Amino acid sequence: MLMDRTDTVAAAPPETDMRRLPAADRKVTVSPLDVRQAKFGTAMRGFDRHEVSSFLLEAADGYDQAVRENERLRQDVVRLESCLSQYRELENSLKSTLMSAQKVADDMRENATQEAARIVREAEGRADLLLQKAQARHEDVQREIDGLRMKRREAESSLESIIGALHNTLDFIREQEQREHPKVASHNLQVVK
Repeated sequence: MLMDRTDTVAAAPPETDMRRLPAADRKVTVSPLDVRQAKFGTAMRGFDRHEVSSFLLEAADGYDQAVRENERLRQDVVRLESCLSQYRELENSLKSTLMSAQKVADDMRENATQEAARIVREAEGRADLLLQKAQARHEDVQREIDGLRMKRREAESSLESIIGALHNTLDFIREQEQREHPKVASHNLQVVK
């Protein structure tokens, strides 16, 4: 493909050097090989062949490097998209694992709560049973205490009546002695007091 440099240069603004334009601003439909193999006819007052050839070689090298860089970047994009896909799969797997772990944790928490409630109910049942037994035992002991108090009162009453009877008997005997032996009885009475 032949290229007329005068058209390209004339199309660019006068202060713009085509070699300094960024790659994104240049629309190139020419391959590096086309640039290397370009042949220009000679004309009067034309450009210096050596400068044109040097520029074309330099442009071909830059273009070739840009094409290689572009290909490398495309491969990087493919590789990064593949990595991104793997990371997304890993993310989905981690999300799934986390959801499963959360479900297991929730199930374990629910089971532990139910188990704790069951243990508390059983403990309360045992505590109620022990309390009932303790109350029954307390009532039995209280009845025994009441029975023993009653027996003590009976024993006290019995002792008081025995003591009263013995007092009465002793008084009776003393009175009898005084009547029968008035002098001896008064002496015994004084000794006793």
